[in-house]
Amino acid sequence: MAEPLTGRELEVLRLLAAGKSNQRIAHDLVVTLDTVKTHVTHILGKLGAVNRTGAAARARQLGLIPDTAPQPAP
Repeated sequence: MAEPLTGRELEVLRLLAAGKSNQRIAHDLVVTLDTVKTHVTHILGKLGAVNRTGAAARARQLGLIPDTAPQPAP
């Protein structure tokens, strides 16, 4: 990742990875829908992802958000 995510982009990313819609993210963060769309566009570009799912997966690989997948039993 060439350019780090801002604090606000990380907030949006966490909500995005949790499956929240842009509208819900806007409501939760008390910003406009257009602001969320701009953040999502920046997040996708910075992570080199083509969609929200790819951004979440890349963020997990980079340790930006926790991996919430269940761990297999030993």
